[in-house]
Amino acid sequence: MYAIVEIAGQQFKIAKDQKVFVHRLSDDEGAKVSFDRVLLIEDGDTITLGAPAIEGALVGATITRHLKGDKVIVFKKKRRKGYQKKNGHRQYFSEIVIDSIVASGAKKEISKKAEVKAASVVEKKSAPKTEVDTLDLSTKTVAELREMAKERGLEGYSSLKKAELIDALS
Repeated sequence: MYAIVEIAGQQFKIAKDQKVFVHRLSDDEGAKVSFDRVLLIEDGDTITLGAPAIEGALVGATITRHLKGDKVIVFKKKRRKGYQKKNGHRQYFSEIVIDSIVASGAKKEISKKAEVKAASVVEKKSAPKTEVDTLDLSTKTVAELREMAKERGLEGYSSLKKAELIDALS
């Protein structure tokens, strides 16, 4: 059984218990990670192809270590001009071991940070807007004041100056 999965923007052909070097993941060493962007799964004679990803498919992995790749030398030269630049680069990688490949019925675990972030976004969206009278209109920009005037249904707001907009909204 193998799968093609997208990890950190790159596609990898993986199998169970395989070691894969991927771009640096933000989790710590020894952490369990799961990837839900599974593009293809082959299990014996059956091939499941996603469009673009397979719903409910999940690949579980463990981060074994973080490391740096081999040094890559970038050398630029323009002949007969005396121009030479030498630059080196080492890419950061994470080594992961594939623990499981689940074809369907799996749900990705959401980290606590993501849950808190999602809850705060919902609270911000559901929070009622405060009245304009309680806000200090002088701190608003002209574009914001024009938008407020448009919402209230004032006419001729596009040609008004900031002070005139504040008077009209007050």
